[in-house]
Amino acid sequence: MRILRFGGVLAIGLFAGILAAPSASDAGAPASTAAPGYWLVGGDGGVFSFNAPFYGSGQASGPDQGACGTFPPSPGACIGISALGNGSGYWLVNTALWPQAFGGADPSVSVKNCKTLNDGTTLDTGFVTGIASTGSGKGYWIVTRPGYVLGCGDAPLPLGASTSVYIGDAVGIATTSDGKGYWVVGADGAVYVFGDANSYGSMVGRNLNAPVVGIAATADGRGYWLVAADGGVFAFGDAAFLGSMGDKDLNASMVGIAIAPDGHGYWLAAADGGVFSFGNAPFEGSMGGKHLAQSVTGIATYAPPVSG
Repeated sequence: MRILRFGGVLAIGLFAGILAAPSASDAGAPASTAAPGYWLVGGDGGVFSFNAPFYGSGQASGPDQGACGTFPPSPGACIGISALGNGSGYWLVNTALWPQAFGGADPSVSVKNCKTLNDGTTLDTGFVTGIASTGSGKGYWIVTRPGYVLGCGDAPLPLGASTSVYIGDAVGIATTSDGKGYWVVGADGAVYVFGDANSYGSMVGRNLNAPVVGIAATADGRGYWLVAADGGVFAFGDAAFLGSMGDKDLNASMVGIAIAPDGHGYWLAAADGGVFSFGNAPFEGSMGGKHLAQSVTGIATYAPPVSG
């Protein structure tokens, strides 16, 4: 196990875990020549596309309040975005457990049929902090602040996991490549494993300059990155450390991390819309320095369709 620490750990849990898709080279297919991109989401549901198709936003519009406006039973700011592996759409989710589908994401998936690990079907699970899409776009996993995980649509819950682990301050979720397991990360850097996910280490017991806010897994599921509010990045397993914003002056706290489709780069997103690229993840633009109605709360990878 390799632990690399650079800088501190992310602040509040605004990162939505992203289901990484295997790269074309890993699958033995011709690689796409198109450059990858990313989406940012703001607390009001505004979606900003960078070298990525725009499928819509969760902002309020007249009587249709969208995922992040005021709606029954209660209002809730958007706290995450999770993209489909083929780049054909994404989910937005707010703090009050109200996911909304865009593009190829299946709008018929209802939170009313979500299953939890603790007591079957329930919506009373606490403040939502993250979402991860299944590869089909017909389901998703949601994690809440206490550490409850909900499997919705075709998102399976791990076999043998009959109870939920109370984490107290869960801030993100990432899934294995086959969708049969996942990792949940806490603000203290603890990593909890479920299903066929393996533990490759955590930041428990180590000094953190800021709380962890997100997690992202490698394409093969044999490693993961944690990111902290101060821009520190921590790599475990086969996840390569490619740089961080730790120990640098930031205009705003980091809120999330997204991985390049081939796993050889990543982007960090800040609450002011700033985007920082590392490895072979290309910088395609940001909302840094621009007026935002509400702070950015998440980032998701756009993987272009494979050509050839």
